[in-house]
Amino acid sequence: MEQTGEYTVPASRERVWEALNDPEVLERCVEGCRSMTVTGEGEFEAVVAAKVGPVKATFTAAIELHDVVAPESYRLQVGVKGGAAGFAKGSAAVQLAECSGDETRLTYHIEGSIGGKLAQIGSRLVQAAARKMAASFFERFAVDIGRSQGV
Repeated sequence: MEQTGEYTVPASRERVWEALNDPEVLERCVEGCRSMTVTGEGEFEAVVAAKVGPVKATFTAAIELHDVVAPESYRLQVGVKGGAAGFAKGSAAVQLAECSGDETRLTYHIEGSIGGKLAQIGSRLVQAAARKMAASFFERFAVDIGRSQGV
């Protein structure tokens, strides 16, 4: 499974970088997120309730940051467990570039695999749900950053 995307965020690259590394911001912006905690240097754990097609479950994600070049890029390694619903694992490369004015272009490339019930419902359905979750995250993220800057 692969996904790429690009978003323009109405904030400086430094502010976007800070927000992407702030568990409180991430918890507010990830749809269905029940908790986002720091578990170590560059490590987070998230608990997210999600529905993918007919599969509804609470997933626990272990997230590790690698190849960190602040405030430009990093790579995420993610392992997701959803009990009987299945599991996922993968990585995401995230890059931030300054745009004109006070905007930042965020690009990402995700590669991953799924198993269990998630794999049984089909990759097309899972990819559609992943695109929807990404769009929701970036909409919330842009609003959250705007609010924190008084926009």
